[in-house]
Amino acid sequence: MASFEQGVSIKPGDVVFRTSFDTPQEREAWSKAEFAQWVTGYNGTTSLKITVPKGKEEGGYMVRMPIDLTPYRGCRLFFECMAKAEDVTKPPQPWLGVKFMLHYVSPSQGAFWKNEDNVYGTFDWRKVSFSAPIAPDVTQGWIYLGLQGSSGTVWFDNIRITVWRLPVKRPEPPKNPKPPFKGHDLPRLRGVMSPQQFREEDLRTLGLEWNANVIRWQICRNWGKVGTDRDLDEYDRWFEAKLEELDRVLEACRRYKIYVVVDMHTPPGGRYSNRDLAIFHEPLYQDHFVKLWEKVARRYKGNKVIWGYDLVNEPVQNIPSPEGVPDYLGAQVRAAMAIRAIDKDVPIFIEANEWSSPSGFRELEPVDVPNVIYQVHMYVPGEFTHQGVGRKWVPIAYPGKIGGVEWNKERLREVLQPVREFQLAYNVHIYVGEFSAIRWAPGAAQYLSDCIELFEEYGWDWTYHAFREWHGWSVEHGSDPNDTKPSKEPTDRMKLLLSWFAKNEKPKW
Repeated sequence: MASFEQGVSIKPGDVVFRTSFDTPQEREAWSKAEFAQWVTGYNGTTSLKITVPKGKEEGGYMVRMPIDLTPYRGCRLFFECMAKAEDVTKPPQPWLGVKFMLHYVSPSQGAFWKNEDNVYGTFDWRKVSFSAPIAPDVTQGWIYLGLQGSSGTVWFDNIRITVWRLPVKRPEPPKNPKPPFKGHDLPRLRGVMSPQQFREEDLRTLGLEWNANVIRWQICRNWGKVGTDRDLDEYDRWFEAKLEELDRVLEACRRYKIYVVVDMHTPPGGRYSNRDLAIFHEPLYQDHFVKLWEKVARRYKGNKVIWGYDLVNEPVQNIPSPEGVPDYLGAQVRAAMAIRAIDKDVPIFIEANEWSSPSGFRELEPVDVPNVIYQVHMYVPGEFTHQGVGRKWVPIAYPGKIGGVEWNKERLREVLQPVREFQLAYNVHIYVGEFSAIRWAPGAAQYLSDCIELFEEYGWDWTYHAFREWHGWSVEHGSDPNDTKPSKEPTDRMKLLLSWFAKNEKPKW
């Protein structure tokens, strides 16, 4: 097994592994395959060349090298290499194509894979990079190089791995803590993620028939698409129209006694091909992001229907910010402090990196901003919750073995443990902004029930994803993926949500 460079201590910026394939020892560390060969390549040095002929796109053509991750448990590492491609076909999924990838299996978290997405086509030597959290209990991992789901030719050279962040050490939970700030005086907020457009009848149903007392209202378009929302003048016109729509939402929710979380689902600048948000890298878009929140804060100051402001949906930052540009957490702090200069009371939601997943909370640190609530999204295991989304559907049941691991309520508890530890260490309130399982997933109702029971046990508010947005997540639709009409009878998932909503108390405005 190849090992990272060892030292007495490590710090951010340390280069802990590098290879340029120029010595026999460096090359012998990699597995061998008939589709891979050592050639003269980048800057006249030795490079790895991998060729996959047309018609052979299915499957993976990769070589790998084992690495010892033990010294870097709990760290975030930054991986980069030089790569060149020729006629690499576009793969069926963004995470396929050219693969410079880390893979490991954590006893507590299961299998992990990470690489830069959307790498294909023809290009000269350029950097390919990504970052990855190293699980606290992992030992061995592997670096993969090659092609998956594509044909063509790719060359690799100059791999380097750097420490980006060190593990976060949590303080002991305070003894006899005061009640944390929640931003409301109700026993619990339980509701849903919104549709992407206002319809009076939807909110009437939620408030009067379903008895929901919160909705996370998404200001959204182009979600997940690359290279969108770059024209700020056009973006501002769209955003202003969405605020006018929000005015109507707030008025209806006032009548139906529903709190509103204002969610900036797609911020200016959009996402890069590696899924990073532009606001974490380009001052132009980060500055505009802050200005938009100042505009929202002025417009709605004192509006009691608003539970709070959700600054940015599902942050992703795979590569470090340029010098002088605040990162995913710093950008949220900038916006939060700008809001605080206008409105000192309105709750503000902070999200973690890695799509605000439970694992993202391992490296999240509390912010020095008053009246803050921390938000998590729960879609673990993704093989279950997203089965058949963007790929061929192969039924996977819950509870049961998924990816070689037994999944049940206690396994979900383990997944949520980083969030629970954060909550207790800093005596803060947690809000589950999104959680779901695709409607055709066998055992979806049991999965949702287990999640909700854990949220309730921990005192977390929650909103189900989603209400009348896309039929795949709808509890009003049955389990047949080919039937896109609402079910005539309440589904087991709908009955579950309604049974919890029946416990809700309404705001007393």
